[in-house]
Amino acid sequence: MEPQTTDTHQKALALNLEKRIYGTIAEIGAGQETARWFFRVGGAAGTIAKAMSAYSMKFSDAIYGSCKRYVSRDRLRNMLDIEYQLLLERVNEERGTESTFFVFANTVAARSFTYKTDGHGWLGILFQREPMEQPSRIDIHVSLHGKQHVQDQETLGVLGVNLIYGAMTLYQDPERLLRSLLDKLYTELVEIDMLEFTGPAFEQVDNRLMALRLVQHGLSNAAMFTADGHVAQISDALYGKAVLLERSRFRPPTNFTLDLQACARDAFLSESGISADELIELSEMTLANLTEEEDDDIDVQDFLYRAEILCALGKNVLISNYGEFYRLAQFLFRYTKKPVAFAMGLPSLREICDEKYYVDLPGGILESFGRMFKHDLKLYVSPMIDPATLKKQGVRELQVSSSLRHLYAYLLENRYVRPLDTVKEEYLKIFSHEVLRNIKKGYTEWESMVPEPVSQMIKQHRLFDWPG
Repeated sequence: MEPQTTDTHQKALALNLEKRIYGTIAEIGAGQETARWFFRVGGAAGTIAKAMSAYSMKFSDAIYGSCKRYVSRDRLRNMLDIEYQLLLERVNEERGTESTFFVFANTVAARSFTYKTDGHGWLGILFQREPMEQPSRIDIHVSLHGKQHVQDQETLGVLGVNLIYGAMTLYQDPERLLRSLLDKLYTELVEIDMLEFTGPAFEQVDNRLMALRLVQHGLSNAAMFTADGHVAQISDALYGKAVLLERSRFRPPTNFTLDLQACARDAFLSESGISADELIELSEMTLANLTEEEDDDIDVQDFLYRAEILCALGKNVLISNYGEFYRLAQFLFRYTKKPVAFAMGLPSLREICDEKYYVDLPGGILESFGRMFKHDLKLYVSPMIDPATLKKQGVRELQVSSSLRHLYAYLLENRYVRPLDTVKEEYLKIFSHEVLRNIKKGYTEWESMVPEPVSQMIKQHRLFDWPG
């Protein structure tokens, strides 16, 4: 079957007319719409072995076992595994040598009359490329932004068809499959903030790269992977956690960037009263951090270099398109009620206080600060060495425009902005762009400016164009 369409009706009909494809659709909670597409277009008897819908928790437990959270990845995977085993038990002997089996499942909580908050859910598919092959798997998490329940229902139906069609026809091209998930949908209605490919069809896929593509192609505003290299669902990762975030290009991570985060962590834990177990640390890169100034294209290999190094250093990585810090703060506070802190150098604070970045906001910089510091947010700011005077300059010496002096004084007085004077002074002279330049030129001075594991990885794998 040649993938040629973006139309939902045509996708469902094409799958129904393909004699080899055969499987089960199982939906619990609010996601009851995918199977309807296949019955509506006609010919479903050749494709659908079973369509199962369980809205009651008791019925769901009777089929899939009890669980703590019904809308969770564990529940999704349990559904897929049980239904796939049932499919093999009941029809494998009859048609296993000629059919490619699949099981699609979703578990969703959508906007309702009782709960007026945005919905979310898990969708996934187990499928074969060829008869008798071990199945491959795709898991995705979505945030639903429909203002009415019917909008979320329609979105889930279309998304379910897109996922099944993409898995069965586009598995050879995972990036195209990823982009196809939003065929006939809009990011105003749905955001895909986690996606993971596993199994024989995706042995060559790096899911960290897929996390980047989610943000790059506009399917999500942010994506995350953990220090072990696995993609993470952001709301699960941040739930009940205080957050410490450092934004940088990490090209490469230097002694300064690591010491900055370590000193900020010590100060944050001491001043906030939270324990280390309650804290999650994030190394964040924006899409702008991943491109060269003269080029909008993302160097995929360069991104993976940075990902490898950060994971080797035990860092959790967040990729976002939130260029403004106030938007990043709002995003994080969607997922946690605990304190949030940003670790940064003085140049970043200077940019935050530059009014030119807020001309598109009706309330200008006042509105941006209101949004940023509305919740429990603190900025831990390292001093810098002034290139003109060669003297150390901190938050107290930062010069802001005359119109912002009282506002800036307010932030200092109320400790929204906090000096971080514990960063080693010799590290303040380290600049990542100079380190990168020395690496590319084959100099040796850079080796003392980065942690030993970073130096070893760069030399071993000749990263960042190091000539050796």
